[in-house]
Amino acid sequence: MDSKKVVSSVEKRVKEDEVKFISLQFTDVNGTVKSVDITPQRLTSALEDGVWFDGSSVGGFARVQESDMRLVLDPDTYAVLPWSNPELKRARIFCDIYRPDGEPFSGDPRGILKRVLKQIEEKGWTFNIGPEPEFFLFKRNGEKGIHPVPYDVGGYFDFSSRDEATRVRNELMHALDAMGLDVEMGHHEVARGQHEIDFRYTNALRAADNVITMKYTVKAIAAKYDLIASFMPKPIYGVNGSGMHCHQSIFDENGKNLFYSADDENHLSELAYGFIAGQLKHARSMSAVIAPTANSYKRLVPGYEAPVYVGWAQINRSALIRLPRYTQGRNKSIRLELRCPDPSANPYLAFVAMLAAGLDGIENDIPCPAPLNNLNIYDLNESERQEKGIDALPGSLAEAMYEFEKNEVIQDALGTTICDVFHRAKWAEVEEYRTRVTDWEVQRYLEVA
Repeated sequence: MDSKKVVSSVEKRVKEDEVKFISLQFTDVNGTVKSVDITPQRLTSALEDGVWFDGSSVGGFARVQESDMRLVLDPDTYAVLPWSNPELKRARIFCDIYRPDGEPFSGDPRGILKRVLKQIEEKGWTFNIGPEPEFFLFKRNGEKGIHPVPYDVGGYFDFSSRDEATRVRNELMHALDAMGLDVEMGHHEVARGQHEIDFRYTNALRAADNVITMKYTVKAIAAKYDLIASFMPKPIYGVNGSGMHCHQSIFDENGKNLFYSADDENHLSELAYGFIAGQLKHARSMSAVIAPTANSYKRLVPGYEAPVYVGWAQINRSALIRLPRYTQGRNKSIRLELRCPDPSANPYLAFVAMLAAGLDGIENDIPCPAPLNNLNIYDLNESERQEKGIDALPGSLAEAMYEFEKNEVIQDALGTTICDVFHRAKWAEVEEYRTRVTDWEVQRYLEVA
C-alpha cells in the first residue's frame, strides 16, 4: 500500500472510531513508555513528515546539542485505548526514532530490534516469539501502596464465580483483544494474586509491541478498580515470582518451522540445536538484559520453579530452556521455551539479546550439550553440578553486569549507544540497592548489633 493510501486508511479509522487524541509512543532503554499527544487534525502531517521532539528531555537519548529527534509513525500499530474516556477517546501509534540527518537513532530500542530482525529477514527467516508475562494484582495498603496485599486467594488455574480478580482479568483480556492482540488464555498463576495472560506467538517486533501494550493496559484497567498491577519479578518474599517465559521459533518465508525435523528423536533441526547452544553459551551475559533489575535475582533462586542453572531439557521445568511436549503432526508447534526472562525487561532489547545469542550458536556451529532429562537440577549439590558441567545464572544484577560487559556478541547486537546508557543506568541501580537499608536489616540487626 502506498503512503497516501496508508494515510487515508488511518485517517478513516480515526474518524470512524471518533478518536479525539492520538498518543505517539516509544520507550526508553528501561522500557518505560514515553508519548507525545496529537489531535486528529495533525495526523496527516504526522504520518507524512513525522513529529519532532526534544530528545534531551528523555534520559539517555541525546545530549543537549544533539536534542532534535523525529518520531516516524508505524501506522500498522494504530489501536484505540479501550479504557479511555468515551468523550475524549484516545488511540495509540508506536513510533521509531530518527535523527535530523534521516538516520535511525541508535538509542531507540524498537529501532534496534528492527535492525537486527532485518538481518535475518535477508535470509528469508522470521523470528517468532510467544511471551507469557506474569503479574500480580494488589490491593492498596496505605496511601502510598507500600506493602500491598494480594487481591485474591486463588491458586494455579483456580476458578470461582465470585472471584473478583477473575472479572478484572477477563476485562483485561477483552481490552487486549480489542487492541488487536491475539489473546489465547488467561489464568491464575501459582501465587496468591498472581495472574498470567498469554497471547499467540507472532514475529518478534509485534510480540515486543504486544508486551508493552499489555503492561500499560493491565495497569490502566487495574487502576479503575483501585488496584496496583505489578510486573515486579519478586514482589512478595516466600512465594513464586513473576516471569516472562518466551516461546521461540524461526520460520522461513513459506511458513515452514525451521526448528522442526522429522528425523530427530526430539523433533529438533540442526538449526534449533545451534540456537539452544548459543543461548546457553550466552545465558549468563544476556541475563542483565532479560532479567534487568536488582529484584530480578530474588526470583532466580532455587525452590520457586524459576530456572537457576544453565541447561536444556524436554519437559523438565528446572532447566533454563524447555522443549514443550510435541503433538504428532503439529510441526509448527515445535519451539524452545526460554524460562529466565522476567516482565521488568524492555522486550525490544530482551528479544535482541535472545536472538543474537541464538544466532551466534547457529553461525558458529557451537555444539549443543546433552539434555538434562529426568534430572531435577535443584536436587544436585554444587560439586555434582560441576561434574556435569552445569553452570548457574548470575546471583545478582552486579554479577550479571560483569558478564554482560565481557560479552561482545550481546553488546554488538545492542550497539554502543544502548550499551552506554544501559551501563550507566544499571550500575546506578546496583549502587543504590547496595547502599539502601532494608526493613529486613532493621528487624535483624537494630536491637542485637
